[in-house]
Order: sequence, then structure tokens, then C-alpha cells
Amino acid sequence: MANFSKSNVPQFSVEVYQNEYLPEGGREVNGIITVTSTGGGTTGGVPLTGATLSRPPGGAADAAVVIMVDCSGSMDYPPTKMRNARDATAAAIDTLRDGTSFAVVSGTHVAKDVYPGNGRLAVADAQTKAQAKEALRRLGAGGGTAIGTWLRLADRLLGAADVEIRHGILLTDGRNEHEAPEDLRAALDACAGRFTCDARGVGTDWEVKEVTAIASALLGTADIVADPSGLAADFTQMMENAMGKEVADVALRLWTPVGVEIKFVKQVAPTVAELTGRRTEAGPRAGDYPTGSWGNESRDYHVCVQVPEAGIGQEMLAARVSLILPDPAGGTPQTLSQGLVRAVWTDDMVASTSINPQVAHYTGQAELAQVIQQGLDARKSGDFDGATAKLGRAVQLASASGNEDTAKLLSKVVDVVDAATGTVRLKAKVAEADEMTLETRSTKTVRVKK
Repeated sequence: MANFSKSNVPQFSVEVYQNEYLPEGGREVNGIITVTSTGGGTTGGVPLTGATLSRPPGGAADAAVVIMVDCSGSMDYPPTKMRNARDATAAAIDTLRDGTSFAVVSGTHVAKDVYPGNGRLAVADAQTKAQAKEALRRLGAGGGTAIGTWLRLADRLLGAADVEIRHGILLTDGRNEHEAPEDLRAALDACAGRFTCDARGVGTDWEVKEVTAIASALLGTADIVADPSGLAADFTQMMENAMGKEVADVALRLWTPVGVEIKFVKQVAPTVAELTGRRTEAGPRAGDYPTGSWGNESRDYHVCVQVPEAGIGQEMLAARVSLILPDPAGGTPQTLSQGLVRAVWTDDMVASTSINPQVAHYTGQAELAQVIQQGLDARKSGDFDGATAKLGRAVQLASASGNEDTAKLLSKVVDVVDAATGTVRLKAKVAEADEMTLETRSTKTVRVKK
């Protein structure tokens, strides 16, 4: 496991991109906050400037992972699906770093910890990995689907581990038909903030909004694996990403002066994720927004605030953005890095009307995710004119921003006549996997071109 000496501790930096100039009477201030974590023990990277994360001497990036495998009856159709799921889970187990705590849960209308069992976690080494893979060979398909029970069992297992990083990987091939939607919602509410979770749908018989809601609530990733033969590669990649995490429970803290109103806070890269409603109060005029676990990576956040009116020549601090690491013992949290969002009133029309390129780009990427969802929903409901308009706008935005991956997915749902103007025709026949892939990946964004 990684040894967190001073030389290999992750470091965080915060950069703020904005046009701070407002016209007379202007009140809305936007900023793109780029947060970068680098130099962790798994990367050997060169640390950026920023606060160094303190750890006890010789401390390790302790982690626990629970893999939840759908074993409902539908996993037997075709029979290769269950075999691919077992092989993928075995590949993920092989990717575990020695010393990581782990368990495997089989999920049907009930949840069962099939390895190591008895409500415990195993510690990864050559022997326990071999035992876990042997237990996988005994997994068969049968029963219903109640994903909330899987998540609650994972929470109990992970909650018993004295580790910093707690992560789940969840695979399903069907709809959550054996518990009420409010039961799944309650399970997600109970698990939020306790562990992160990546969710995958295999095949095409699952519900995109269920899988993406799981990933969103638990600050993980969601994706489709339309062909079960691709599961092993996907599971390996997910586990490698999980093993690269070094710091858990980092919060984006927003402090605002008296009179400033927060309009929204959202992650905008690598995916769009709404954080506004997930604020927890953190003292006078300050609130924390969860960001989950971090490895060697960079993410972008869009902060929008409304400031009081002020006269030409005046300036103010509109918001202070900090990266905060809570103290598990309940003491003073650690500030990892900070950035400032400013407002300056000017009568220079050129300065006050120019839009910062990062703000413009990510405003477009957020709209792209929204119009794809609206377009697909309209198509499903039979509103083909509405679907054509929304998906046409999506093509236009994807083309303008250079989001080539999303543009390719859109081209499987619409015939593009003119990308620049968003002129499209709905395809008469669309493969279900293509439509589900577009919906699942609609929130993936591209960074601003340098």
C-alpha cells in the first residue's frame, strides 16, 4: 500500500477562471473552479503549489471495496451474461492492491455477502483473492432485483472497516422491480456520504435513470456495457481507478459575504453533476458541497452567485472557495487550498460584456447534457418535433465545443444535415443500445480547448 511520507502525499490546487467585471446594475457573477490533486503515492507526480495534506507518519491510503453483482434470474439470459459477470468480478479482484479490504455481494431480491461472509471483509492477498474467485464460481442466477438491499449491505460491510476510502462497484442487468422506488431512494439517502459507488448496466433491459441516480447520489460513475463480453475490461478499469484514490470526503466549501445569494454550484468536468441541493451548513455564511474521493486528477466546478448592486469603480469579494478535509475525530477541518471569486463594477462595456471562455464552454456543456435528456424523453413520448429540436440543438452544441464522443453517439440517433445550425432528422430505427448509451453518457463533458 502507498506510504504517505511527505514526498508522496497528494497536494491540491484551486484555480479560478472568471470575468470579474460587471456593468452598472450587474449582479450575476460566474466562476469556473479548477481543482487539481497531484503527487500522490500511486503516481509519483510532481506536487503542484497548494497545501500539503497531512497524515500520520507512515500512514497508508487505506481502502475498502465491495463488489455487488446482480444474480437475478435475468442474468441467465443469455447464459454467457452470468459467466461474463463472474469473469469481470474476478478481474476486478485481481486488480485489488494487496492490503485492501474487500467483499463480494450477490444481489437479487435480497443481498448476500458471498465472500468472505458473516458480515466481514477480507484483506486482499494472493490467498484471499484465490478464495474469492473460487466463491464466484458458485454464483448462479435466480430471483428478483432489489438494489436498495444490496447498497444497505455494502454500507454495513464498508462501515465496519477502519479505512479512509470506502467504495462500491455495482452491476445490474435489469430494472429495480422488487422494491418500491422510495425504498431505493431511502437507501441512497442513507448511503450518501458514507461510500462512493460506480454503477454499470449490462445489456439493454435496465433503467438508465435508476443506474445514473445511484452513481449521482454516491458520487461515482455510471455507464453501459451493452455487450457483456466487455465487462472484464470495464471492471478492471473501475478497480484501477478506485485503487488510485488517495483522499476521501473532500468538500468544496463556499463562503459568501452578507447579501450574496448562491444561485447554483455544479461539477462540470469530467461530468455534469448538480451539487446545489447537497449543501451542508459549515458555519456563518459557509456551506460544504461533497466531491467524494480523489486520486491524481483534475475536475472543474461552476459557481454562480448573485451580489448586491454597487456603483462604478467598486469591487467586492463575491465568494471564497476552499477545499476542505474533515477531521475524522471531529476536530478542526484541514484547508487544502483556496481561491477567490471577485466582482468589479466598470463602465468599460468591452470588459463587462465579454464572457470568460471557460464559463461559456461549460455553460454550453451543461445545456448539452440537458437537451439530450429532454430530446430522448420527447422521442420516447412520441413528441418527434420536440425531439428533433432538442437533439438538433445537442448536435450544434457538441460540434461547437469539440465534444466528438457525444457527437458520435448523437449520430446514431439522428441523421445530421448541418451540425453548425443543428439541422437534423430523427432516424426511423435506432438500436436500443445506442439510445441507452447516449442517455447514460449524456453528462460526460470535454475540457476547454487550450
